[in-house]
Formats: sequence, C-alpha cells, structure tokens
Amino acid sequence: MKKNTILLFFVLLIFIFSNALVSAQDGDDIIKIDTSVVLLNATITDASGKPVSGLKQSQFKVLEDGAEQEISIFETQETPFAAVILLDTSGSMETRVSLARSAAINFLDGLRADDAAAIYNFDSKVSLIQDFSNSRDVAEKVFDLKANGMTTLNDAIYKAAEELGKRAEKRRAIIVLSDGADTQSAKSSDKALKAASAVNATIYTVDMSAIDTGGRDRMQNQSVLKNFAEKSGGLFIPTAGGNAMRQAFANIVKELGVQYTVGFQSSNPKKDGKWRALELKVAKPNLTIRTRKGYNAPKN
Repeated sequence: MKKNTILLFFVLLIFIFSNALVSAQDGDDIIKIDTSVVLLNATITDASGKPVSGLKQSQFKVLEDGAEQEISIFETQETPFAAVILLDTSGSMETRVSLARSAAINFLDGLRADDAAAIYNFDSKVSLIQDFSNSRDVAEKVFDLKANGMTTLNDAIYKAAEELGKRAEKRRAIIVLSDGADTQSAKSSDKALKAASAVNATIYTVDMSAIDTGGRDRMQNQSVLKNFAEKSGGLFIPTAGGNAMRQAFANIVKELGVQYTVGFQSSNPKKDGKWRALELKVAKPNLTIRTRKGYNAPKN
C-alpha cells in the first residue's frame, strides 16, 4: 500500500509538470533565450557644434555591416550617466599631474544629482582613487598623487570598461587625461577599445602632452588618443588649460545628458564573435553624428 501511494505521488508530479510546461509553451509568457539588444549612444550636432534636439525615431536609420536594422529602443530625454575618469600619473606626466587633477575636479563640478563618476589613476598599475558617486568633492588622496613609473593606458581603459559594465546607466563614458604614450599595458589598444565598445562606453580623451613635446612624438601620442575617441563616438580634446579646459569639460557633461540612445536586436543570428560595423544615419542635412563604429558579436 505504501509503495502504491509513493508511485501515485510521482505520477501526479509528472502530470502536473507536463501540463505546466505545455501551458508555458502555449501561453504568452514564453521564455526567450537571446534578447540582447545593441545600444548606440549618439551625439548629434549642427554646423555650429550645438547639440540638436527634437529628432524623431522615423528620421533614424541603423546599418549593421550595411544591412538596415529595426530600431526597437529610442530615447531622447535627459538621462543619468556613469563615467570613469582616468588620470595618467606616469613619469612622463611629472609637470602636468596637477593640471590633470584640476580637470577632473572641473568634470565633477558638472555632475547632476543622478549622475555617477569614479576616479582612477594609472602609472605602472591602475588604482582606484574614488568609487562611483554623485559627489562634487574629491577624495583627499587625489592631492597626494605623484608622477612615477610606466604608463598602462590600455589597461586603464579596459578596467574602466569592466567597472562601467556593472552599472545600470545606459549612457556611459570614459574620460582619459593622458599624454597618450602607453609603455607597459598587458592589454592592447584594440582589446581596450573592444572592451569599451562591449559596454557601450564613449571615450573622451584629453591630450596632456607637455608644450615642448616634439612634433613627431606629439603626433604619435595624439594619434593614440584620437583613435580611442573617434572609434567610440567620443571626442578628442587638444592640450588646453584655463577657460578652454573648463569649457571642454562642461560640454562633455552636457552632451552626455542629451545624447540619443538607439537600440536594435541584430538580424544576424551568428554568434561568431566577429566585428560588426555600425553606421547611424539621420534624415536631416548638415548634421554631425558621433557614435561608436561597431561591436563584437556574441560568441558561443
């Protein structure tokens, strides 16, 4: 009798489970395995460089490897952003650490109530100075930073991307204050850029090269910084100080708040990890569109 009761119990469990599974398959609450959406944060400016507002979703077109994609997300409202500020404190920055620190403080001054920023410094290693917060005050240890060691620029960008990937904000930025001369990173610039792209982070780079840096070295350093900015949809800022520097950072904070966020689910089902080129078009003339140039597909 006892054995029959146990057998009946298991038969009943199987019956209930089978019906629940059929109901889930027949109903509206079907579990979808792959719902990943590709996001692009775009800064759109007019001929005078001012941000353009009021554009409609119908005016946008997204191409992936030349194939038009169906836009499923379109946001235009001001929204919070998360940013990581990277301060180069390597030996080559000896005379400009204080200027980089002042620039970081200028950026924090523009934060809104719901924005969040973290500060890292990098030389021979990447170190946290101040974790994510909306505070406009900086940690005391930022004033103790000294120029020393090698330069791990690529590793710093990679680390920033990792930390931003943990954030809930859709709009993310990496602010790099450096002379651009990487000398010791374990990561390549390509890996750093791909990491930033994977979390949809826009990279803004500020050239902190010394005024007396030679022409060839300056061009090479600026080329590195420009590459990070252009391929991520960000902005490269030449060496500047005083009012020019403050205005540049005010502009970065402003445009991060008013970007267009466009999202789509790729029509390409392959999970091969390959690079996919992105192009964003707007049906309105004389506009400048800055957004990331592509992303790596998921990989099984």
